[in-house]
Amino acid sequence: MMLGEERRAVVAYCRRMVADGLVVGTSGNISARRGELIAVTPSGLAYEELTPELVGVHRLDGTPVDAPLPPTTELPTHLAAYRATGGNAVVHTHSTAATAVATLVDELPSVHYLVALFGGPIRVARYATYGTDDLADSVTEALTGRTGCLLGNHGTIAVGDTLAKAYAKAQYLEWLCDVWLRAKAAGEPRVLDAAEIDRVSQKLASYGATVHDARGDVTEGDATPDPR
Repeated sequence: MMLGEERRAVVAYCRRMVADGLVVGTSGNISARRGELIAVTPSGLAYEELTPELVGVHRLDGTPVDAPLPPTTELPTHLAAYRATGGNAVVHTHSTAATAVATLVDELPSVHYLVALFGGPIRVARYATYGTDDLADSVTEALTGRTGCLLGNHGTIAVGDTLAKAYAKAQYLEWLCDVWLRAKAAGEPRVLDAAEIDRVSQKLASYGATVHDARGDVTEGDATPDPR
């Protein structure tokens, strides 16, 4: 099966999105890249019905190669994220706290040093109708120098070198948004300055990690760093 490993991983992480509460119903989508091809979720299919064979393979211009079903309507956004970042995996969620924050501000402030995972304060892409080139352009702007962003009144995008890293970033993004919402409800949160975020970015660059990948195999350096 073409891109068999990537298609199996997409299915595994789609099911995790549901279990982890990052999506509701058939919302959200995932893709994984190998070279000039991506494996991406189909449109409107319940995640419990998704199988590797139903995950479509497309070229980076969106052309289908082995796609039994229409791709997610957010395919243009995934392709834009790949062009903007050079990453190998994209996770799009509608997680609750992040979506709430995306209705309130134009940028998530640096309330915790883990914003360094994304390259700095997390931008909110201007609102555009889902599945449109306008949204893809908005995401391109928000991802400049970043590996994740919020989508105005919509959800999140997280990008990684691997699907494990992209998924971990989606989880961290939801956590960061939840922290900010709780702090903001109690008062005015303190914000870390750019110099501190730069220092943390340098420390994270050399931080190692070991995780289980989508097949259960142990891989080195395949997770987003969680220093402690």
